Amino acid sequence: MNRRGRYPKAFKIEAIRLLNTGEKPASELARELGVKRTLLYRWRDQLQAKGESAFSGKAGRPRNDELNENARLKKELKEVTQERDILKKAAAYFARDLR
Repeated sequence: MNRRGRYPKAFKIEAIRLLNTGEKPASELARELGVKRTLLYRWRDQLQAKGESAFSGKAGRPRNDELNENARLKKELKEVTQERDILKKAAAYFARDLR
């Protein structure tokens, strides 16, 4: 694999199928596939819990463009909140003069 911890969905499903057949012990199967034994069990549990959507690839850390978008939106929210607060104070000030 070119990136640590990245395995295709088909690889995971095939590994789980081999694990479930029980022809080989999990430790031997893991050694042949080049993964940790606990990883095989984790994949099996994920597949049982979530079904076919288990390995959609959406889990983990967000991509850089998503992080940048979140930062931009937080900054914009802060600015809009400040503007709203200033307008509230201005409205209260001018309303006081009308009385």
